[in-house]
Amino acid sequence: MSESSVTPTAEQIRAYKARELDDRLALALAVEPDEVTRHLIVFEEQWMQVRCYFARRLDLRPGEVDAFLADDDHVIRLCVAKRQDLSPEQIARCVADRDPNVRHAIARHPGLTEAQRAGLADDEDEIVRQAAARGPREMRTRQRPDQAVLVR
Repeated sequence: MSESSVTPTAEQIRAYKARELDDRLALALAVEPDEVTRHLIVFEEQWMQVRCYFARRLDLRPGEVDAFLADDDHVIRLCVAKRQDLSPEQIARCVADRDPNVRHAIARHPGLTEAQRAGLADDEDEIVRQAAARGPREMRTRQRPDQAVLVR
């Protein structure tokens, strides 16, 4: 799928923000959310739980991944760091992340360069060093009935 260039209207934003948390979670996990919903979750959503579920979707687009890697919440960045379709630039952002949880999530990524793996093996955080020492691990996914495929 191509990157979306949709811009929700003010009314669509208001209507989305009026939805209850359970409804928003269902939209984040929908097999095929529409373009407006994708945009609203990535750029307008305030509930961390909704952003986290959406950030774990296997079908995220590169621009959505970039938006989540720029998120202030380390949990959102951690969800994205587990993906194996990250670009070299996105991997580098995760390796250099200020939060050790994000560095831990990327430490076993098969796309790391030897220099990145060596840097993580020498990280200030013990758990990051341990993860880097274990070597690459394949990405795992899960899918519940009538929901999108998520990265575990």
